[in-house]
Amino acid sequence: MSLINQAARSFGINARSSTRTLATAAAAPKTNMKGFQIYRWNPDTPAEKPHLQKFEIDLNKCGPMVLDAILKIKNEVDPTLTFRRSCREGICGSCAMNIDGINTLACLKRIDKESGKDMKIYPLPHMYIVKDLVPDMTLFYKQYKSIQPYLQADSIPADGKEHYQSKEDRLKLDGMYECILCACCSTSCPSYWWNQDQYLGPAVLMQAYRWIADSRDSKKAERLAMLQNPFSLYRCHTIFNCSKTCPKGLNPAKAIASLKMEMSSA
Repeated sequence: MSLINQAARSFGINARSSTRTLATAAAAPKTNMKGFQIYRWNPDTPAEKPHLQKFEIDLNKCGPMVLDAILKIKNEVDPTLTFRRSCREGICGSCAMNIDGINTLACLKRIDKESGKDMKIYPLPHMYIVKDLVPDMTLFYKQYKSIQPYLQADSIPADGKEHYQSKEDRLKLDGMYECILCACCSTSCPSYWWNQDQYLGPAVLMQAYRWIADSRDSKKAERLAMLQNPFSLYRCHTIFNCSKTCPKGLNPAKAIASLKMEMSSA
């Protein structure tokens, strides 16, 4: 008599059922493998050209978002993979990249489990690359600084505390103040690709209008004057790439159109 049968009889368990349970538990779980082709470039090895490197991971052991997959690759497969990330909640904008041809946030982009195709991941397009998926944001932040993105009021509130604003004026800022400066919209714009040394791009222009539309700000005329040139604003040709790709669902194209209206009446 086998040890299994002896143990089963001693505890009053059916031997066949016990054997079947043990066999089922021993069966290896199925894997669900998914391929990820990721852009790689290392400035420390300039002789090696940029290329796509393929990684395969088991989706059964991975979170649902692309950022989960990238973190799993870095932690378990290749620790040299370089990218930015922070909040994992679509708030900081750090993990902006081009995934399957669309600029978005890796933390908000779900892994495509239905398609058998590999997912392709690139850094934001038409930007200088620091390493792998890390773009150089220096010019982008310099442009943002140039619009003076802070409240400038001539008068001090009577109570010395805060500038009051009506509910109607406050509503005018909705859809603009939520921008997280991820640069997904700007790097999807062909005009920004070709003229980013002079054209401010959708993200910065929307923030420029955010302060022009703010009823508490006193420098509207000066802000409009800074944009009075052929390139800063008017390279926008209204193709709506910016609004289509925004991972926060904002509408930079609408803000730019409103900014042009302000310029025409200034």
